[in-house]
Amino acid sequence: MPIVEVNDLRKIYKGGFEALKGVSLTIEEGEILALLGPNGAGKTTLISTLCGITTPSSGSASVGGFDIQTGFRGARQLIGLVPQEVALEPFEKVLNTVRFSRGLFGKKRDDALIERILRQLSLWDKRDSRIMELSGGMKRRVLIAKALCHEPRVLFLDEPTAGVDVELRKDMWKIVEGLKADGVTIILTTHYIEEAEAIADRVGVISKGELLLVEEKNALMTRMGKKTLRVDLLETVDAVPQSLSDYDLELSEDGASLTYHYDTRGEGTGITRLLQALAKEGLSLRDIQTTQSSLEEIFVDLVQEDAA
Repeated sequence: MPIVEVNDLRKIYKGGFEALKGVSLTIEEGEILALLGPNGAGKTTLISTLCGITTPSSGSASVGGFDIQTGFRGARQLIGLVPQEVALEPFEKVLNTVRFSRGLFGKKRDDALIERILRQLSLWDKRDSRIMELSGGMKRRVLIAKALCHEPRVLFLDEPTAGVDVELRKDMWKIVEGLKADGVTIILTTHYIEEAEAIADRVGVISKGELLLVEEKNALMTRMGKKTLRVDLLETVDAVPQSLSDYDLELSEDGASLTYHYDTRGEGTGITRLLQALAKEGLSLRDIQTTQSSLEEIFVDLVQEDAA
């Protein structure tokens, strides 16, 4: 049973700008979905609409069976949101900030839960620090603590690691994996392709308000991933021999290596024939190596296709 269902959701702002163009999506309980897209693609608008911050122009959506408009209170009760912008009361202490957020949802005081969340986010030692005394990364952790304090079943993370260092980003990934283990469903928007590659179960690509695809991460990389074979030559050449023109080889600037692209879905890669043809031309090989397309390359290809 999906915990989030989105049907033909549209958002048109005054002036006619269409931020969401009929987005439909289902998200299963306990999965991590990464939404990838360039600036202005509609990622934040989609999250804001599902969280009740923005009103959709048409279409419908539900969270945990509650319609986001007619059952707003029930839907919002299930949702935790970590916004892109850090907006915290600078003079308030960390502990009070998180406690207050729990109270906003009408939840009874639970000091043991708050302590567990703060410890999980490495914030317990900072519980009596004022927000203004924290680093940017620690403030972002406070935002996550605020979002978790009412025990949501669905957590929206809008660019959660924007502007934090690599080490802290990897800490965040561990936190997200821990939340998933607790059964929390996580929808993550990110500019960092490696973030999606590291922690997502499924990847959605959104561009110009349209959801181009949603697919299991590994299946997407297998389906769309191309491999590259690089052949390092023992002796440099000035040009690709005419007899090898069928292989569409790329010669490096220094003439020392040839690059061959092939599709892993094809019936045959053509590598064996290529190597035989190279030997026939009298080209001796120094080394051979293959690389797989990254999720980043797949993403860029998809967005470029959409723009074409």
